[in-house]
Amino acid sequence: MSALLEPAAALAQLDQVRAELAALRPPLLVVLGPTASGKSGLGIALALRLQGEIISADSRQVYRGMDLGTAKVTPEERRLVPHHLLDVAEPSQDFSLAHYQALAYAAILDVARRGKLPLLVGGTGLYLSAVVDNYLLPQVPPRAELRRELEGLSVAELARRLREVDPQAAARVDLANPRRVVRALEVALSAPGAAVGRQGEPLVRALQLGLSWPRAELYRRIDRRVDERLAQGMVDEARRLLAQGVSHGRLEAFGLEYRFLSRSLRGELPSLEAMAAQLKTAIHAYARRQLTWFRRDPRIHWLDATGDAQAEAEERVARFREGADRSGGARPPRLSP
Repeated sequence: MSALLEPAAALAQLDQVRAELAALRPPLLVVLGPTASGKSGLGIALALRLQGEIISADSRQVYRGMDLGTAKVTPEERRLVPHHLLDVAEPSQDFSLAHYQALAYAAILDVARRGKLPLLVGGTGLYLSAVVDNYLLPQVPPRAELRRELEGLSVAELARRLREVDPQAAARVDLANPRRVVRALEVALSAPGAAVGRQGEPLVRALQLGLSWPRAELYRRIDRRVDERLAQGMVDEARRLLAQGVSHGRLEAFGLEYRFLSRSLRGELPSLEAMAAQLKTAIHAYARRQLTWFRRDPRIHWLDATGDAQAEAEERVARFREGADRSGGARPPRLSP
């Protein structure tokens, strides 16, 4: 099964891939954490050390041309270690959680069959959980008329409607991300009773490692990375996407960086400096939401990112392989507003 399937083809073959994974039950090393925590660097280091390949778990890095705004790994980093599930869709395409899960399972099977260790690396909690816990997702096609109706609502109204229609989905979805909430509502309204996140039997043997930073240091890392990406041309990247036909509404739906870049380019913010300041604050809040999601899972082993996280990770992997480590790790420190 190729790891380079198109999203629709991967969905069509998902049952077959699930059956093969269930028979194989390959090990899967998961490297997760909040944004700017160093997941990509640690994932690459571990992949080099452990003869692995990386499957990205980022909901926006699947899109082509969205590089600086998503902090996508560079071409040089991709040459060091094979990366899967980057640049698999156009920004104008509908790409769902079900598409992601199908592609991720196909990639994991492909990597494991070749005798390599698959590493699932990223910070999109719903994507990670869909793979680790084998969510059984309803395959609901996009409904253009319903989307037009929903996209005219505010984020708060969308969240309220989702809580009313499907409280289970509302508990799992990032309610600050209108694109995710619209999709969850689309599924809930199209397939009543098909709860997002119903779990099947696990298809992989997962070891989950999380990177934990003190709050102040994580915020400094976030702020520094925003400044670096702006200097590298993040505003120009947004201009290119607009020139290619991506609408301002679509950029807003991608959230965080693209939302604020869109507003800046529309003249809704007084200066680039003001945009950067608001963006940093928004990413701080997003990091808190990520950690809230991750804290739900006691199976995550948290690594002290201020120490030698790679050495600690390698020790965890060795114990996992020996079958001696079966307990959950300590939870990360709480990030207060």
